[in-house]
Amino acid sequence: MKKINPGILLIFLSILLSGCGEQKIKNLDAKGKSIICFGDSITFGYGANPGEDYPTALGKMVKLEVINAGVDGDTSFSALERLEQDVLSKNPRLVIVEFCGNDFLKKIPKETTIKNLSEVIDRIQAKGIMVALVDISAGLFFREYRTAFKKLAEEKQAIFIPVVLYKIITNPSMKSDFFHPNARGYKVVASRVYNAIARYIK
Repeated sequence: MKKINPGILLIFLSILLSGCGEQKIKNLDAKGKSIICFGDSITFGYGANPGEDYPTALGKMVKLEVINAGVDGDTSFSALERLEQDVLSKNPRLVIVEFCGNDFLKKIPKETTIKNLSEVIDRIQAKGIMVALVDISAGLFFREYRTAFKKLAEEKQAIFIPVVLYKIITNPSMKSDFFHPNARGYKVVASRVYNAIARYIK
């Protein structure tokens, strides 16, 4: 049996292992003291009582202050309009970005949504702040956004939080209407968000 050249083997293993490494996240050294949850009705907590939203639940899992900057009905255009006042002026350590549902309902092209969110992420990162991008797809719901969001997060070196509504919008005991979670569902969303960001905020 022909022996494998150790040098070639080492190069092969280096290439293989480099592809398995954890994604690099931009602004890991962010100095802010809070987490801002920036989004639409899912972040706002539509369908649940005040204090039963996912940012409130997340705040009980982390040591940082968690601010709910969700506005019911917001689109990616609205995000750009209120980004300075609701996010950048507060100098957070991490911003969790969650938009697209209302873009879809208002027939805003997916490419436009991605372009707007790309600008949102760029403006946040330019201030030295970490970003996490939330994917609200679940099964067939918003499936066309899932790959685009993952690609965007990778390009921007942002934390990607996938399928936070998985098995929530198909479970009547976890939702308040056709699409929005209830208090129980938002606790699950908070747990999934926490699991995605925990390693980056310690």
